[in-house]
Amino acid sequence: RFEEALQEARQVDKLLSESPGNDYLEEKFPLLGVPITIKEAFSVHGMPNTSGLVNRRNVIATSDATVVSRLKQAGAIPLGVTNCSELCMWYESSNRVYGRTNNPYDLQRIVGGSSGGEGGVLAAACSVIGVGSDIGGSIRMPAFFNGVFGHKPTTGVVPNDGQFPNARGVRTSFLCTGPMCRYAEDLEPMLRVMAGPGVNKLKLNEKVSLEKIKFHCMDHDGGSIFVSPVDKEILQAQKKVVEHLEGKLGVQVRRVAIHKMKYSFQIWSAMMSSKDSDGQEAQLFTDLLADHGKPVWPLWELMKWLMGMSSHTLPAIALGLTEKLMKLNPGGNAKLVSMGKSLQEEMEALLGPDGVLLYPSHPIIAPRHHSPICMPFNFAYTAIFNVLGLPVTQCPLGLSSEGLPLGIQLVAASYNDHLTLAVARYLEQAFGGWILPGKV
Repeated sequence: RFEEALQEARQVDKLLSESPGNDYLEEKFPLLGVPITIKEAFSVHGMPNTSGLVNRRNVIATSDATVVSRLKQAGAIPLGVTNCSELCMWYESSNRVYGRTNNPYDLQRIVGGSSGGEGGVLAAACSVIGVGSDIGGSIRMPAFFNGVFGHKPTTGVVPNDGQFPNARGVRTSFLCTGPMCRYAEDLEPMLRVMAGPGVNKLKLNEKVSLEKIKFHCMDHDGGSIFVSPVDKEILQAQKKVVEHLEGKLGVQVRRVAIHKMKYSFQIWSAMMSSKDSDGQEAQLFTDLLADHGKPVWPLWELMKWLMGMSSHTLPAIALGLTEKLMKLNPGGNAKLVSMGKSLQEEMEALLGPDGVLLYPSHPIIAPRHHSPICMPFNFAYTAIFNVLGLPVTQCPLGLSSEGLPLGIQLVAASYNDHLTLAVARYLEQAFGGWILPGKV
């Protein structure tokens, strides 16, 4: 919406020239004139809202999602909407409506998903701040692969309404809407605006003393058979963070081994498909695939895909096929849900009011296109924190030997978002934050 954006920018210029003092404007419009992009899964008035589903290609939003409305009211100017994976349930942003989004650091690499277009647009300096959503790492994986910042807030603070697909049943406790940006200092003002009255649940006005934070560190999940081993350069980057914190802040970073993290993928899958407290079943992905169209039969779609005739992507078809398998083992699922609740209690007790956990954002540095199909469960490194409800900030840590972004997840106990945001600001100064693609 470039023409409208320019018109809105001129109105901002006029407002500034006519205003006697900017203090009032700053308080009323904290994001006045700031260009913003928004994941296409969110309703932005007058913009497409397909979520990469061919049957929705003619859907144009007639209203704004709550977070979009709040950002506009704060003065932000939307430039447009950005690509995501089909129905936001895969970690490569490619679909049959818009095609594939490429990583600005290497066009042969993925941008991640499902907020992948947002990660790529921010990294390429097309916009300065952006909106993403995250039910399994959909903010943090793109932020990691594209060397920018992304924050998954504590569950239930930022409203999720106005996006498609939206969470139903138990998944409303796992889906989070949050800010993505190039500079760490922008996370907090964005979060304040997006949370609205909900911001009172967070402690964003509390001053953080980094020296008093109890830091914990985990190098990997403990060796899950479903997940790739953590790349050496990611481990080295995390080690440098530990050494820096210990050397400069004089803190002791405590190494921890949380056994249940080894079952992150299984716990996330079981909790995602569990019933809510009212006994409501989780919505089937196959039903979402049929939005604005006829019922979808995953096996038939696979046959069509093999002949080049399906309007769906292979990951979406595969998810439709596998979700039925989850229902075949209710006893095993119940045990995993129980393990998830126990892990949540363990994490909250470990982190407490002043703890931050350092944990890899993903086991692999920005993979090549299509390769996620061969390692589909690597998103477990981010997904586990959705079902635990904890706030997490993805923080860039420079570039790898191949010039690809490195990064780390900063995790805190519920409602302690202020701790991870403060550590992210500190690590940005220490390790350089976002680096312009092609600069090195």
